Amino acid sequence: MPEPLDSRLRDDQALDEIELTSRLMIAASAKEGHLSQREVDELLGIAQAG
Repeated sequence: MPEPLDSRLRDDQALDEIELTSRLMIAASAKEGHLSQREVDELLGIAQAG
């Protein structure tokens, strides 16, 4: 039986960064050409100013 993970080793910020990077990679691989800045911002949850 595997040992439970030590909660002191959990890095929520790193996990969030991995999630965002994964979203970008999946979206980029599914599209021909480049993602627009707007698409990147939407994937990262960045609100548009204006």
